Amino acid sequence: MRVRGFTQDDAHIFCTEDQLASECMAINDLILTTYADFGFHGISVKLSTRPEKRVGSDAAWDHAEEIMAEVLKTIEAQSGGAIKTSINPGEGAFYGPKFEYVLKDAIGRDWQCGTTQVDFNLPERFGAFYIDRDSEKKQPVMIHRAICGSMERFLGILIENHAGHFPLWFAPMQVVVATITSDADDYAREVVAKLKAAGLTVEADLRNEKINYKVREHSLTKVPVILVCGKREAETRTVNIRRLGSRDQHEESLDAIVAALAAEAVPPDLRNG
Repeated sequence: MRVRGFTQDDAHIFCTEDQLASECMAINDLILTTYADFGFHGISVKLSTRPEKRVGSDAAWDHAEEIMAEVLKTIEAQSGGAIKTSINPGEGAFYGPKFEYVLKDAIGRDWQCGTTQVDFNLPERFGAFYIDRDSEKKQPVMIHRAICGSMERFLGILIENHAGHFPLWFAPMQVVVATITSDADDYAREVVAKLKAAGLTVEADLRNEKINYKVREHSLTKVPVILVCGKREAETRTVNIRRLGSRDQHEESLDAIVAALAAEAVPPDLRNG
């Protein structure tokens, strides 16, 4: 996971001191829901406090660490204990304290990915200011936030966590339509067309190979859904559905399976409108 170059999903938030706690909580909610959508659980959050060499006054550090310590308590309380929290003394950046979000993969390894980092340095260097309600000029608080961190590293963690078996909404190839005999080729093409029209990524396997060979080959490449079509399925306008990782198979009508797979392929953040 030591990438040679990376793209980071970094953002910078400027806010008032009074908004620091609420902004940290909003970032926390974004990070945790993102991890849950990707199938990660067992998250821990660590507060890294002031290092020996740092910028900013002790008063500013005291104030920021006090606020973030209260936020940390709120994070644990709201999770009902599902989120483990701790303090990392002296592990903050030289320019401010930070939250570190550590996720656990399927085989128990810890990966530090997300961060919420207070910055005392850049607002001063930028000469950033805002006019408060008393018409006074004040320097804002700056927060760096990253959800996944390095996108390339996060993708590597994600692949290993799922062992390549992604949920349907995230799989690069979602469905393969495989034929048993050439009699079903035209019907298979119709199935592919309907699935594509519903927004799914799908391809047909019309090769003159045994169906068990096709199923095994596409299972090894981690295709989540294989739809099998033979002469009987073409006549009844049904498909035989096989899910990756399951020996069970069942038959459904074409319209029903297209509707079901289209709904399953909607990303989690869009399912509630």
